[in-house]
Amino acid sequence: MPQSTPIIFKPIGKPEIGNNNYQGFTPNRTEILKKGSNHNNAKPLKSDIRVEHDVEIKARDGIKMYADIYRPAEARDEKLPAIIPMWCPRGYAIINVDARGAGNSEGSVHVMGSQDGEDCYDVIEAIAAMDWCSGKIGMAGNSALAIIQWRAAELNPPHLAAIAPWEGSGDIYREQFNRGGWFHMSNFDLISTLIIKGNNGVEDMAAMYEKYPLSNPFWADKRADMSKVKCPVYISGSDFSSMHTMGSVRGWMTIPHDKKWIRWSSAQEWFELYCHPESDVELHRYFDFYLRGQDNGWEMDTPKVRWSALQFGNREAIDNIELEDYPVPGTEYREMFLHSGTLNSEPAKETSVSTYDSTNKDDFADFTYTFKNKTRLIGLPKAVLYVSCEERDDLIIFVTLRKRDAKGNLLMHLNFPFKAMPYNTIEEIPLKEQAVLNLHKGSMGILRASHRAYDQERSLHPQFPFHPHDKEEKIPPGTIVKLEIGIWSIGYDFDAGESISVQIGGQLPAFTEYDAFSKPRPEHEKNKGMHKIHTGPEHPSSIILPFIPQ
Repeated sequence: MPQSTPIIFKPIGKPEIGNNNYQGFTPNRTEILKKGSNHNNAKPLKSDIRVEHDVEIKARDGIKMYADIYRPAEARDEKLPAIIPMWCPRGYAIINVDARGAGNSEGSVHVMGSQDGEDCYDVIEAIAAMDWCSGKIGMAGNSALAIIQWRAAELNPPHLAAIAPWEGSGDIYREQFNRGGWFHMSNFDLISTLIIKGNNGVEDMAAMYEKYPLSNPFWADKRADMSKVKCPVYISGSDFSSMHTMGSVRGWMTIPHDKKWIRWSSAQEWFELYCHPESDVELHRYFDFYLRGQDNGWEMDTPKVRWSALQFGNREAIDNIELEDYPVPGTEYREMFLHSGTLNSEPAKETSVSTYDSTNKDDFADFTYTFKNKTRLIGLPKAVLYVSCEERDDLIIFVTLRKRDAKGNLLMHLNFPFKAMPYNTIEEIPLKEQAVLNLHKGSMGILRASHRAYDQERSLHPQFPFHPHDKEEKIPPGTIVKLEIGIWSIGYDFDAGESISVQIGGQLPAFTEYDAFSKPRPEHEKNKGMHKIHTGPEHPSSIILPFIPQ
């Protein structure tokens, strides 16, 4: 049941012919796309495809949504399974739905809450009842098309046979808009300006946060409950998604059955899904097993957990590392204490303070440890910091785990194979082309100090505290406060002589390609002045790292 908090919507642009391939509203128009055709310079079709445009599907509350249905033209008498959305020439029907409020579907656009889940449930059951359908429905896709899978699958539609959420957040409140209590529009202003089109509006996240800065039913409704998912699940994720990493991790850790698989990737989600032939073949095999009933050995032959270890710099990652589970059994969560500029296995014996200008993106406190032996870190890190600020009664802390080479140079990871870019090295990429989509600096944790309270019982893992964000506890200026900051999953390899640096600052240390679409946040939400990191016997600030057995 959708939540009851009154929602503020903002207007969106109307559908326009040619924009995002919109071809007009033509209910029940049917056409045949011929083999070899390549509309909009796409790959040539491998077979004739029958398309039914703007097929009406009615939600339980009477709202009409419209879908384009793609089927193999020669399969007129064959009952087909359907995927929302994916392949057609391979014996599947593809369902491309304009969600509530999008395109010419009625209503306003809701953003990844229970309303979307209910609508998707209704679409699944409507498609399953169509005379051409076998009754087997699957879901595949990344980003928004993965998030909606979590929302539908937690409701367990009877005809949903399998899902494949590749890079899908499970809680857009904590993982996109209000990570660690720090509100940020991320890429949503871009999406709502350039991509989402409809005849009404879309949920106004900035206005909702202004009215409801603490968690309430509206924000709680943005969190999927993966523990209710009963169908088979094939998950993919990565260290470097700016919003989806922990949805993939939580999905794996909380789905209660054993018909689940997870494969961690070293490639950006769009490259992984659309440009990586091995991934395409494997996904096809998964759906053939569960939707077409092919005895292809999927359950017997496919490793449950495969991970990637990033090498950083001009080196390819090591992929398809088979693990017993995630987190890895036998992981040593080694606490490394912050000293003055270094990390050490023993707490500092003397008190020290490290400072940085919280308003300067390029200023941060840096604590480095050099590995004596080849080391692999896979799992969930956590920072425990004692911090203070004289100028403000709140602080926002950004903790990033950076890798350094044997010469001390900071490294980045390229989010796709080197052969896929027009440069030979990362250093050759012009600054204007460096973006979060193609380069990864390192996994990060964020926490606003006034939101430091956490619920141990609801925490995913002792290394990853769950912050309810239901109260604000301001800090008298100058007071030292303890923060426990969960850092998003890492998979890093180090050779002897390479180092890890814990960088702590007051600004998002990422690329800023989305800023042009978002308004500046109000001053009272921002950091101000110098932040102090306290170390020593009374304030044992530390980082806890997941060392896995070699």
